[in-house]
Amino acid sequence: MKKIVIFTLFSFFGFSQNNPNPGYWQQHVDYKMDVDMNVKDFQYKGSQELVYTNNSADTLYKVFYHLYPNAFQPGSAMDSRLQTISDPDRRMVKTFKVENKEVQESKISTLKPDEIGYLKISNFKQNGSEAKTKVVGTILEVELNQPILPKQKTTFTLNFDGQVPLQIRRSGRNSEENIALSMTQWYPKIAEYDFEGWHADPYIGREFHGVWGDFDVKITIDKNYTIGGTGYLQNKNEIGHGYQDKGIEVKHSKKTKTLTWHFVAPNVHDFAWGADNDYIHDMILGPNNVELHFFYKNKAENLENWKKLQPKTAELLEFYNKNIGLYPYKQYSVVQGGDGGMEYAMCTLITGNRSYGSLVGVTAHEFAHSWFQHILASNESKHEWMDEGFTSFISDLAMESVMPSNEKEQNPFQGAYNNYRFLAKTGTEQPLSTHADRYDANRNYGISAYSKGEVFLSQLGYVIGVENLMKTLKRYYNDYKLTHPTPNDIKRSAEKVSGANLDWYLLDWTQTTNTIDYAVKEVAENNSKTIITLERIGRMPMPIDLLVVYEDGSQETFYIPNTLMRWEKPNPYSLTRTILEGWDWASPTFSFSIEKPKSNIQAIVIDPSGLMADVDLENNVFEKK
Repeated sequence: MKKIVIFTLFSFFGFSQNNPNPGYWQQHVDYKMDVDMNVKDFQYKGSQELVYTNNSADTLYKVFYHLYPNAFQPGSAMDSRLQTISDPDRRMVKTFKVENKEVQESKISTLKPDEIGYLKISNFKQNGSEAKTKVVGTILEVELNQPILPKQKTTFTLNFDGQVPLQIRRSGRNSEENIALSMTQWYPKIAEYDFEGWHADPYIGREFHGVWGDFDVKITIDKNYTIGGTGYLQNKNEIGHGYQDKGIEVKHSKKTKTLTWHFVAPNVHDFAWGADNDYIHDMILGPNNVELHFFYKNKAENLENWKKLQPKTAELLEFYNKNIGLYPYKQYSVVQGGDGGMEYAMCTLITGNRSYGSLVGVTAHEFAHSWFQHILASNESKHEWMDEGFTSFISDLAMESVMPSNEKEQNPFQGAYNNYRFLAKTGTEQPLSTHADRYDANRNYGISAYSKGEVFLSQLGYVIGVENLMKTLKRYYNDYKLTHPTPNDIKRSAEKVSGANLDWYLLDWTQTTNTIDYAVKEVAENNSKTIITLERIGRMPMPIDLLVVYEDGSQETFYIPNTLMRWEKPNPYSLTRTILEGWDWASPTFSFSIEKPKSNIQAIVIDPSGLMADVDLENNVFEKK
């Protein structure tokens, strides 16, 4: 039936924190850190001063810090999770055979003392006085010596000793691509406190939730190492390494063993960096004079791909600016490092030994996270689908724009729909409201967060119209940028743009595992009229677009509103459309008549766009035999 009709689905047309929700507040932090990295043993020492502003109406008696490197120790919660989950992350296990049986072993479980990760905290003080602390896995619990009153500030100071673990997941040293340092989740990071309370989640390898703030970071490291990551380098003409202004020649004395790099990063909720003594550093100017930095190994077979990536990254920035909203920072760094691709403030760490298409694809996805996570900072531990799903949606559209293929997909999100349908049919699906750490299997998490989250938006385009969907993304960005939006916020943005009631959509799609399954139940004739009966088999109600193709080649569509919406979608097709009475969710069937005999009808198709995630497409079509 795809040949009957083809519709074009999509055509596109400084800091200020604002959030329209009455009474909204968010905490604020100012970090100052001095770090000294020893590249011989990958141990580092640092001091941290943190000014914490309590913008809540609550008095705080405790605070919590994340000590992420502690996860990379035998017996940690992350190690236990690897040994008990049915499908551990392949990057984090060794696979071998014992008596012809495949065995998987946690890489963390075999780390030696000089290979583990750790953060050890000492000299913790609040406003100059000692505070009582306790380490529980990857969390530092602090009993305050002075409560932090509403609208008040306090200053925490501490020293930390760290060791970078062997590269296993995200952060680490000496990766498979021989990147020396991927410094992510590397510092004592205060946990988020918001309207739901503290979010002091132990680290088992999933996602994050951070406090908005300003970072001032000095990193001392061997002078031969180049650093790329979060923030703006303040002493670029002293450092060099490709950062210096044009015409400036930077020379370091032979006596100089180390350099101290000084970065500042305003209004972010994380700070990450990569470092290597063999990085090439390129920089180009993108739209709005945003500096786009690229750090990659000097490896002959990859150089061409990394050069070609650079103008494509500028195209991606232009696409996201146009279709979501302007990128608010003045730099972004693409850094070879890590173990795949992971987003951080103003940067991403990606593996670099890839084909050109793969390199652009991973950059498109991770760069898109700058909008859907590092500007629209949803709690990705609780609402991982808002982070990964929305990013997947916009990066799929971006890839169609910057890397068009010869074969245009009718539905650019088809892969996400296929993945979702697969999971729904396994019977193991868990609701999108499941905490990211609590999924029974990694496969379930991945399909739910990435694919079902992506379908949330693409299917919303079916529900309210593609034009309204794209307006919704801009409204959502404009209203909630640089804050912590929740699932209700994207729903309200869509409601304000379209005028539709969408509570049912958010609830069914994200808080249940209800499926969509509509069928053409019967096509009958009565007095030269055709009676069409549709059936709702799945629990989730939807509005219905119905295409009827006649024997003479003419076509028309019928629209059956979902009464829960109290609204009718604009006609998305350049065809005659008839709006029928609404279909109430409590009624399992819906019938209407066409003033033509059944013999005149060639085919009937539920949802010709393919944007509704019906789990059984076989019963969506009636064709004359």
